[in-house]
Amino acid sequence: MNQQGVRWTSEQVLSLAPDDASRKAGSKLSAAGPWSGAGCDGSGAVWGLCKGSGSRPYQTVVDTTGPACTCSCPSRKFPCKHAIGLLLLWSGDEQAVQDDAVPDWADAWLAGRRKRAADKDAGMAGAGAPAKSADPEAARRRAERRAGRITAGATELEQRLADLLRGGLASAEQSGYGLWEETAARMVDAQAPGLAARVRELGAIPSSGPGWPVRLLEECALLHLLDSAWLGRERLPESLAATVRTRVGLPSAAEGDRIRDHWLILAQYDSSDGKLTTRRIWLYGRESGRTALILSFGAAGRAPQLALPVGLMVEAEITAHGGSAQLRAELGELLTAPVPIVAPPPGGSCAAAVEAYGSALRDDPWLESWPVTLSGVIPVPTGDGWQLADARDGHESGAGDGQKARASADAGAGHEASAGAGADGGTAGRGALPLAASALSGPGLWKLVSLAGGRPVTVFGEFGHQGFAPLAAWPEDVSETVPLI
Repeated sequence: MNQQGVRWTSEQVLSLAPDDASRKAGSKLSAAGPWSGAGCDGSGAVWGLCKGSGSRPYQTVVDTTGPACTCSCPSRKFPCKHAIGLLLLWSGDEQAVQDDAVPDWADAWLAGRRKRAADKDAGMAGAGAPAKSADPEAARRRAERRAGRITAGATELEQRLADLLRGGLASAEQSGYGLWEETAARMVDAQAPGLAARVRELGAIPSSGPGWPVRLLEECALLHLLDSAWLGRERLPESLAATVRTRVGLPSAAEGDRIRDHWLILAQYDSSDGKLTTRRIWLYGRESGRTALILSFGAAGRAPQLALPVGLMVEAEITAHGGSAQLRAELGELLTAPVPIVAPPPGGSCAAAVEAYGSALRDDPWLESWPVTLSGVIPVPTGDGWQLADARDGHESGAGDGQKARASADAGAGHEASAGAGADGGTAGRGALPLAASALSGPGLWKLVSLAGGRPVTVFGEFGHQGFAPLAAWPEDVSETVPLI
């Protein structure tokens, strides 16, 4: 186990917060005033007693190798404001949080964590393979019944899409959102939440602005492609069939490769559909060169429990999920305490990013975006937004038109020509990528612009048919990660 060594920065601590309210509340507890008995040790533990409204202080313990925390406060958020405040104090005031022996009240929780981790490792080593269902025949029958329901739902959805096209796309604007919501409810009944989510997206397109009929037709085509793939899944290659199963909403198992590596924590952000909060954490393996997506979920107003400090690196083992172009993986126990990233992941040109996305689309036509790292790019304003331009390209525009390259395998190559062509007709190291509309409304854009200051930077983000969404950046000759979201 690594010693604590370098303490985290305040930005790395705040990246763990589940929301802005927690960041503000935690920041108010970052001074030594409300804390007593605070300390840390070489195993990654940080602890402290925080004065609250009651007579007894809140007992807060953080295991930075998780990272994981516990607190005697009643908060349902993870981490709570006390854990964030304690970590901010630990990161900024070495006198207030000094190396010390772990008190008994903190050691009880830490010892329990270590025992569970040891038991888990021993169980995995002894099993050698994933546990089988207690009744495989019953599990097979349940899977067949669900597949039958999804097939019935996909067949019904195909009929509704045919009716829409037969009546003309203009009818979608007249019928309103109710028809789409009713159709989505039917897909939920068919146990196909992936189809239901795509149907709801269709309902939001009519009357969404100029060009909505084209966007609606594109989404209908992709939904028809998914329906057809499900109905003919027996004829698909297994990797593509696994992708189709995931896209319609069936859970995928982490039964792929197990990779032990030093993982760079590049980005972390949450999204919510009103019922479920999804946390996306992007990792990059320093030795394997592999990018992995870790998903964590929180329901009923709870924040996802898994949180990793952006800009740090940990040694851990991940297990990949199946499916074409799938990056999702399950994260095992962290084997070392997080340490600062010494260098950003290797990056490429804008044209290389387009090529990577186009290649991924050939394996997964429903892919919204693909993780890429751009090196040597400069944020440049355009007439109606911003773009990231290759520095060696003289900031020439030539950016992609944002149309849905994912509609066909050939579209990736089409976007490469649009996004990357320079004056000499070549594509290598030339071009620019438009920033996605979602990146233009928050503070991340201005953090990126001020960080660059007109000079080239390295940027990690998600690139897709809607443009490039920057998530983290590194200025030239500086390894410190700057989160942009």
